[in-house]
Amino acid sequence: MVSKWVLFQLGPLLTLGLPKLIEELTVHSFRLPPSLVKNDYKRLYDFFYNASTPILEEAERIGVSREEACHNLLFATCFNSFGGMKIFFPNMMKWIGRAGVKLHTELAQEIRSVVRSNGGEVTMGSMEKMELMKSVVYESLRIEPPVPLQFGRAKRDMVIESHDAAFEVREGEMLFGFQPFATKDPKIFERSEEFVPGRFVGEEGEGLLRHVLWSNGPETESPTAGNKQCAGKDFVVLVSRLLVVEFFLRYDSFEIEVGKSPLGANLLVVEDEEWCLMEAFPSNGYRVRGGRGMGKFAPGGGSRDGHMVLFRPNYRREPTEGSH
Repeated sequence: MVSKWVLFQLGPLLTLGLPKLIEELTVHSFRLPPSLVKNDYKRLYDFFYNASTPILEEAERIGVSREEACHNLLFATCFNSFGGMKIFFPNMMKWIGRAGVKLHTELAQEIRSVVRSNGGEVTMGSMEKMELMKSVVYESLRIEPPVPLQFGRAKRDMVIESHDAAFEVREGEMLFGFQPFATKDPKIFERSEEFVPGRFVGEEGEGLLRHVLWSNGPETESPTAGNKQCAGKDFVVLVSRLLVVEFFLRYDSFEIEVGKSPLGANLLVVEDEEWCLMEAFPSNGYRVRGGRGMGKFAPGGGSRDGHMVLFRPNYRREPTEGSH
């Protein structure tokens, strides 16, 4: 239901694999009928309205109606946060997978060491100590922003400056931006076209975060009522870190194949007649595969199924009944 609603929001960005002329004249030129998702949106709205009483009461206290607050809460959760993750998760795992075993080993060692020293618990505080893990997430956001296209109307006259030119913009003019022009600027980022896992490690690396603009604003700033920065910015970063941490607590390394998808990467690791999943190497060295008769492993004690259902945009197939 959420995916269907997000799909309608992102219709103008979709690439369905049709001839470009057909896509431009259909999906990209006309608004998809909102009546097709009206009932789904109403169900989502009712859920948020009934489950968010404290937040809606706080909104009323500061002068925002419950209805307006609920619409904004739904949009921030289902579009800004979920929509961003739906695109970004496969893209991030794609770049980490391509980086190879050396990076995987370094991530696993850092993550497990910090978690071990924290009594075996994953907390926000412990994740702040994982410098390489944080850098990998930021580098994934830099090299392939989940929403690379932004637009906005100028609220006042201004002059926009680049390294070697200046552009006069009048109030009311429409501005359109393609983020990778900035996030892959070779005058700011060395080896700007390459995925450099440790780019944001250390004081000098952290200084580059102001040039990471995936959220429609600098990573060092926060969304406000006066800017167009993504309301789900901090949540997307948090859950992306959690994904990397939980993955490398469980696996030492993994292999991938990457295909095309309407949004982001279509990440394929293993596919058999049962389901699609990641092929990985858990801590005890056993090879993890999907399908019937799959073994188990027990990293750190306790037995768990040795598979992970793959994150894929617009596709998720669960194990069939009777499989392991």
